Amino acid sequence: MLKILHYINQFYGGIGGEEHAGHLPEMREGAVGPGTAFVAAFGADAAITHTIICGDSYFGENTEAAKEAILDMVREVKPDLFLAGPAFNAGRYGFACGTICDAVKAELDIPVLTGMYEENPGAEAFVDKMHIVATRDSAVGMRDAVPKMAKLALKLARGEKIGASIEEGYMPGYMRVNFFEEKRGSERAVDMLLAKMKGEPFVTEFPMPDFDRVDALPPVVDITKAKIALVTSGGIVPKGNPDRIEASSASKYGEYDITGVTDLTEATYETAHGGYDPTYANVDSDRVLPVDVLREMEAAGKIGALHNKFYTTTGNGTAVKSSAAFAIEFAAKLKNDGVDAVILTST
Repeated sequence: MLKILHYINQFYGGIGGEEHAGHLPEMREGAVGPGTAFVAAFGADAAITHTIICGDSYFGENTEAAKEAILDMVREVKPDLFLAGPAFNAGRYGFACGTICDAVKAELDIPVLTGMYEENPGAEAFVDKMHIVATRDSAVGMRDAVPKMAKLALKLARGEKIGASIEEGYMPGYMRVNFFEEKRGSERAVDMLLAKMKGEPFVTEFPMPDFDRVDALPPVVDITKAKIALVTSGGIVPKGNPDRIEASSASKYGEYDITGVTDLTEATYETAHGGYDPTYANVDSDRVLPVDVLREMEAAGKIGALHNKFYTTTGNGTAVKSSAAFAIEFAAKLKNDGVDAVILTST
């Protein structure tokens, strides 16, 4: 039976959410959290003998120390394969999975595998260094991700020949593998053309990169007469999060009136964001959305006016397509309200 060592973050390890993101690396015997699903998928072929749990913030802020501690654990176990995640669209988790897999592969020569959403920053950073199974953008896709990852994990652990990305389910970019199509290229091209003309679904064999190019607008001529608006992906919301904006993978944005508001106090505002330590933002949300400073500038005549509404969502794991859709919608509102410039704040 193959021996698998599984890496997960503090959330999937059952330790806690963001308040425990500083959790130091620890190793437990057996499968934990999503590892139990992998155990079922492996059947009698493999076992998760140990699980390593590490907080996302700890790994990101102490990367070298975390790597060394985890590598020592891997040396102790001597697994046939190191499995990480899946991280879906959680950026820090994806960074950790990619980084530690890269280290295990390079320094210990042990096969590795992770899984994440294609827009995860970890995928972009490590797709050319290892097999990364493509997953959905949230844990809703766990049921789909586990069988694909388990199947490829077994092949990697056994040292079997790995097929093309389209056959095995990993993201293109790590390795090129030749395979034979049932139809020749001309037939496939005609089939795709006919499907496109009929409005039917088809998948191109050569996707072109889509680069988002935004031309810079001219500078504000006179800032002392300009109406300035605030927009944030830092998740600042009125106390209680009335619109229930998700802490991760947001499906909506909020629009809130700040007429007469000069200070975002602890009693009136907070952050809904799940991707950073909320302590300082909850104590004083002006740290993320600087209403207080802009009110001072407004009173001093340094800007014309602060717009009476701000727009907010959580950038944590939110898909680029969703973010662009939000922006198109509220940008039209800002323009209609005569806003001259926007200050976009993050975390």
